[in-house]
Amino acid sequence: MKKFLPTCLLLGALTTFQKSAQAQNWQLVWQDEFTNSISADWVFETGNGSGGWGNNELEYYRRENATIENGQLVITAKRESFGGFNYTSARMKTAGKKSWKYGKMVARIKMPAFSGIWPAFWMLGDNINSGAGWPACGEIDIMEHINAENRTYGTPHWLDNNNQYASYGGNTACTVTDYHDYSIEWDANYIRWFLDGVKYHEMYIGGGINGTSEFHANQFLLLNMAVGGNWPGFNIDLNGFPAKMYVDYVRVYQDAGGNPNPPTSTTIQAESYSNMSGVQLEATTDAGGGQNVGWIDANDWMAYSPLVFPTTGNYQIEYRVASLNGGGRLSADLNAGSIVLGQLDVPSTGGWQNWTTISHTVYVNAGTYTPGIFAVAGGWNLNWIRITPLSGARQTTVANTPAETAVQSGKSFTIYPNPVKHQLNITSSESLSGGLVRIFDLSGKQVMTARPATNHLDVSALAPGVYTLVFTKNQTRITKEFVK
Repeated sequence: MKKFLPTCLLLGALTTFQKSAQAQNWQLVWQDEFTNSISADWVFETGNGSGGWGNNELEYYRRENATIENGQLVITAKRESFGGFNYTSARMKTAGKKSWKYGKMVARIKMPAFSGIWPAFWMLGDNINSGAGWPACGEIDIMEHINAENRTYGTPHWLDNNNQYASYGGNTACTVTDYHDYSIEWDANYIRWFLDGVKYHEMYIGGGINGTSEFHANQFLLLNMAVGGNWPGFNIDLNGFPAKMYVDYVRVYQDAGGNPNPPTSTTIQAESYSNMSGVQLEATTDAGGGQNVGWIDANDWMAYSPLVFPTTGNYQIEYRVASLNGGGRLSADLNAGSIVLGQLDVPSTGGWQNWTTISHTVYVNAGTYTPGIFAVAGGWNLNWIRITPLSGARQTTVANTPAETAVQSGKSFTIYPNPVKHQLNITSSESLSGGLVRIFDLSGKQVMTARPATNHLDVSALAPGVYTLVFTKNQTRITKEFVK
């Protein structure tokens, strides 16, 4: 449950590597169907907590307010005096009994809708009671609903890299007084929120970006229905009581692996660029039809939507190319050219629609990148790009130039705060004087340049989003990502 009015932090919904194959081989690992009783894996919290459970809630939680009716859990909020409070309800959790790192968590619920009511299905980190506290433990709200709204909310809460509270909420329309499946799918790279199997929100957590390491540890489940509080407010409709929240089931699945048809690659259609310079499109006679990119001259380029490379290692990149006379050369890069993966010669295929596939193996550190293609020499067409992870492949040894070493380490270059609102501060062992700062958005478009005279950079004009900062000076080139 939210502890404060939400302060949303835009992380961006990034495209996942192998986007077409998100489905895991989900295996049921725990469930409570509430057929005849409430599982012993639930622990009931009682009282009003500290400061109304941190939210100034108005109810007193009692075990007696959770019952089984017709094979369903029923949490009943009542208008009654108990323990010095005017309302009672129930709050239950699997803490100390059951918790999970990653998985699909789903509950089928219907609930009341009137002013002052606040039901929730959510998760908290196991370490909340072992020193971490909140929000450092991490919280995943799978479903929240307030007042008379026909809307459901999904929100993570955490402590970011600057030790500041952060949240990133999404919501969707929903007739909450009917039964719906509320769920998340949570893995090492994403948390995704679903209503009846339809995704409405997601957040990237790969590599613990922006302090989200909290979401790479076990969390337990909670169900409760609050009355009043900081978020729904304190205007309570007394005609809504007694109010019942019905839970048909709660189920937890985890990825069993062994997907019978595991995807091994992702294909990018060349014409699906997010930004480009100098190229044109034409119909292709290659297998599959559609369009290809043509009229490629030297220094032309295409940038594509961000991809998540889930593991560090070797990847094969294939290019479907055609060239009348040959002599072309392409270069693959990441993040607006700040990371060059490698170059390939484009051979003559004898015609602009005579297609062949060329490839090379590149090494990529796990992370999110904006891929791009740059024409070192022109005179070729491109139909698609295919990226395949090579498990067990030997790492290619490449001698780094000083600039490439700086790109990979960046140890002497720091930017903060991150996320930033107005002023980005830079600390560096390299003098910034005489250097050039370029900022690129997720499409690879350059949105800002500066030659900093101080270690402060005004980014207030940038729209909210994820950006790459590239600092170049002499033979040094350093890249850093930040969130606005």
